[in-house]
Amino acid sequence: MSRRFDRQAAEARFRSVFCHLGAVTVYARRRGSRDADGIAAEVMTIAWRRLADVPADDPRPWLYATARNLLFAEARSRARTTGEAVAPEPLAPARELVELDAALREALLSLSPLDREALLLVAWEDLTPAQAAQALGINATAFRVRLLRARRRLRARLADCEADGRRAVATTQLDVEET
Repeated sequence: MSRRFDRQAAEARFRSVFCHLGAVTVYARRRGSRDADGIAAEVMTIAWRRLADVPADDPRPWLYATARNLLFAEARSRARTTGEAVAPEPLAPARELVELDAALREALLSLSPLDREALLLVAWEDLTPAQAAQALGINATAFRVRLLRARRRLRARLADCEADGRRAVATTQLDVEET
């Protein structure tokens, strides 16, 4: 009887994790995965096997960290098969970046992959700085500093675009200072 109850409790717990499948798929797609659905499925498989390690309060940072590791593995695999050099970050311009205002797209792509990831975890994935820090495996204070600097660099790039005669864009979601 106890074993059946444990299985039911685990399945109920996993349902609360599995409801984030769509968010993980979008995360992988935005990071340039060639098989975002496959990455998300693998993340959920790992989450089921390691269910005790998945935080109960909000599993998204853990799921994104796992997806990020799988994206690194995908980039390494791609490099082995195609012979291209492995980038330090497997973050290719996502479709959403292509659809953004040209000045904002250019400014985001001019940032380092780590700066861009810090901004996008907060803006697109809707994580708090503490959750984003957890997803990146760094402490919250270090992440807040990285985020502050990334926002400053983004503002500077956008100011350069405006100085060059391109119109300024609204970056309210990327530029939330109360975090």
